[in-house]
Amino acid sequence: MKLHRRKLRLDTSAIYRICIQGCLDTHWSDYLAGLKIDCTAQSTGQQVTTLTGPLIDQAALLGVLNGLYTFGLPLLSVECLSIEGDEA
Repeated sequence: MKLHRRKLRLDTSAIYRICIQGCLDTHWSDYLAGLKIDCTAQSTGQQVTTLTGPLIDQAALLGVLNGLYTFGLPLLSVECLSIEGDEA
């Protein structure tokens, strides 16, 4: 488990990884805050889309999650990979 040196706050920039069920086309990246979109098939045959990239704050994260909900894509996980100011 990676420990963050800085405390995550609502107004803190961070890099996130969001996994959803289903395959989302890459042209939706602009609508989803410019996050990188990768769609892969799991060993079970289930399609999983991974969105990765920086978001300026928790409001931006919520906007992305609301967009995914609007598309009807079930959320599998949300992970904060690093916080602005943390060393990689």
